[in-house]
Amino acid sequence: MADVTRPKPPDGGWGWMVVLAGFLQSALVFGVIRSFGVFFVEFVGYFGELSGKVSWVTSIGIAVLQLGGPVSSALSTQYGARPVVMAGGFLSGLGMLLASFASSLTHLYLSIGLLSGLGWALVFTPSVASVAQYFTKRRTFATGLAVSGAGLASFAFSPLFQLLVDTYAWRGALMVVAGVSFNLVAAGALLRPLGEPSSDVASPWSALSSLFQSHLLCHRPFLLFATTFILVDTGYYVPYVHLVPHARELGFNEYQAAFLMSSAAVADLFGRVVVSWLADRLAVRLVHSLTLWTFLTGLSMVLLPLGGSYPILMGLALCYGFCAGALVPLQFCGLAEIIGTGRVMGGIGLMQMMESSGSLVGAPLSGWLRDITGDYTASFIVAGAFLIAGSFLLFTLPNYFSCSVNSTAEEETTEDRFLA
Repeated sequence: MADVTRPKPPDGGWGWMVVLAGFLQSALVFGVIRSFGVFFVEFVGYFGELSGKVSWVTSIGIAVLQLGGPVSSALSTQYGARPVVMAGGFLSGLGMLLASFASSLTHLYLSIGLLSGLGWALVFTPSVASVAQYFTKRRTFATGLAVSGAGLASFAFSPLFQLLVDTYAWRGALMVVAGVSFNLVAAGALLRPLGEPSSDVASPWSALSSLFQSHLLCHRPFLLFATTFILVDTGYYVPYVHLVPHARELGFNEYQAAFLMSSAAVADLFGRVVVSWLADRLAVRLVHSLTLWTFLTGLSMVLLPLGGSYPILMGLALCYGFCAGALVPLQFCGLAEIIGTGRVMGGIGLMQMMESSGSLVGAPLSGWLRDITGDYTASFIVAGAFLIAGSFLLFTLPNYFSCSVNSTAEEETTEDRFLA
């Protein structure tokens, strides 16, 4: 990948509008994904299919979101983040709109899974990378604010989606979700470029080819980091899809079940903001903090089946939400620490592509375990085990036990050494 001359990150100014754009995209992408358990229950009942088959709807969407990471990176390199995110916002809304006319699960796989998933891919990577490019000293906190939209939106969307389903049935509810998703176009318009898009590649396909030929694919720390999140993503999204139906099977009504996800979303919001704020102020390496919160997220998922009563299940959901939220900004800022800011757009894209394999099988595996065991106990235990395994893999990163804390000077040295 050709080197790109980047202006110095302003650490503020219009960067806060870029953070707002990131906040909106995380709200309208992951807020929707994480609240889709409401529709999961409706799809199982309407189409009369097993949980494993219905789980593919969300799983395909998440996998396409991540698999399309390199494509969105290449397009953003050529044309800039703004038009790419705006196009993605349109596709995500269109997919939801077409899904409202679905007559089979295959229709949902194509509309929500493929089309909306592609739209989410075009939105997510450029939005997160833009925040990383606008900030240096306050990057972790800015990224935490940008991705905190998922928590706030999930708090509102879970009961809202249930209300929409009760009022308009699932088809009408999906039409409303489509209208909400089209607001991603406006969010993309906020992404003012920091410098000009690269002009030394002939086309987006050349940029994509350059990305795959970059040293990233031979960079051992990057490959270990990405492999960690293949394991993490295999379990990470399982509660988003199956916590609501799990609560329903325990005998709680639909609004109690939706409120569990909403409460976890509030805890997620606090986890993202509080932990990212602390990460910029404490003398602790990001990768060490990431290891801790990845382990705790997995542990909280393993404990979810112990929630036999509503208060206990609520407490466990809150613990899961806080821990799961905490690791998100640490993941992306940890990547920037490892490969340098100049490669963060391509690095996020490649990492997301590799993660897609875990996201693709996670929810269907969980649904399959539920179908053969009769409940979600094994589903949550296995999902949590994947995250715990990922936290252990982080120990194998080179210089993991070094006590040095990331700094701007160290990051630039890392990037120069990497580019050489």
